[in-house]
Amino acid sequence: MSEVVTIATLAAGGDGVGHMADGRVVFVPRTVPGDAVALRPGVRLHRTFARGEIAEILRPGPARVTPPCPHYLQDRCGGCPLQQLSYDAQLQAKRAMVGDALRRIGKLDLPDPEIVEAIEEWRYRTSITLVVESGRGAQAVGLHPYDRPARVFPLVDCHVADFRLMALWREVKQHLDLFPPRLSRLTLRLDREGRRHVIAESSGVPWLGADALRAALPEQDGVICWWQPVDGAARVVAGPATGFPPTAFEHVNAEMAMLTRTWAVDQLGDQSGHTVWDLYGGIGDTAVLLAQRGAQVVSVDVDEKAIDWARRRPVSVPVGGSTRFIAARAEDVLTTLPDPHAALVNPPRAGLHWNVTLRLREQPVGRLVYISRDPATLARDLQRLSVNYRVTTVRAFDVAPQTADVETVAVLEGA
Repeated sequence: MSEVVTIATLAAGGDGVGHMADGRVVFVPRTVPGDAVALRPGVRLHRTFARGEIAEILRPGPARVTPPCPHYLQDRCGGCPLQQLSYDAQLQAKRAMVGDALRRIGKLDLPDPEIVEAIEEWRYRTSITLVVESGRGAQAVGLHPYDRPARVFPLVDCHVADFRLMALWREVKQHLDLFPPRLSRLTLRLDREGRRHVIAESSGVPWLGADALRAALPEQDGVICWWQPVDGAARVVAGPATGFPPTAFEHVNAEMAMLTRTWAVDQLGDQSGHTVWDLYGGIGDTAVLLAQRGAQVVSVDVDEKAIDWARRRPVSVPVGGSTRFIAARAEDVLTTLPDPHAALVNPPRAGLHWNVTLRLREQPVGRLVYISRDPATLARDLQRLSVNYRVTTVRAFDVAPQTADVETVAVLEGA
């Protein structure tokens, strides 16, 4: 007989959390709080927890909705694990995820933060990366099922991707024979000028069919084709070389990213004429916002192409404001930077490098703003910084509806 579990809450990755008859915590994907589900036989038991799959939903939770994307049910797509949850409930779940991490990992006495809802619940992504499964007959280009990550199902339409990307995909997939023979990944991306980028990653010979692909596409003038060898740097192989680095990190939800950055910069207050660090600054969007408010910004990022583009972008700043861009790992150059009056950090999901944490902790700045893509590493770093800082404000931003991703901004004041 299948074990019946009632889902109490959602874990950080979006899986439902319940308790089995033996008291063991069980994580069940695609469930919502309040669901009563029968578990499929073959529950994977670990020492202190278990992982199960839904055999049957006996009683749906109050926030359960019908997922609109056909790939969710037909192909068990793993890309949007919260589609079965109403949007209001998604927001509450993300608030709880951040608050739980801050209290449990960070040991901080903080409530669940306020969350800023997304501008759009669907069609917000400006890039999508597809994977390629070769062999077993025809080549499949698409996404992974959540429960079979080694397999690939052919993508028809991704409901969180911008309509322009999906229009491009409908054209591109008719010409897969023009891509490199050892194609492993295919990324479609919109840049901020509206151009469309097709980035083919493969091993072996370069992409020789790029010109033919571009010629076969409608509105080909707005399409740029890149070839990225495995473990190598991408380069333009068809179309104009615009200088925009499509392989550099840029948020997939441009509108929400700008809201997040603007609010984060606002929290630094007036920094006119002061030196401000912008660590992990990417293509310089935050640095520009700071400089336009009169700050003397030192922006550091490891991506040389992103820094090169940031240096050449046209920027108008008031007298006293300035930008200096450095291509390096932040932890390697801290000792060479001028002492900051304030700092803004936006590290990758792994969080701050220990050397960066030490520098900020041992020589506190007046105000520090931390933009995080992962609540767990944010909580860890805030706990490490709590020696010389206190957290004054935390706000979450729903940058990726239908997924468990959430961006959080924490404002700290030096002791």
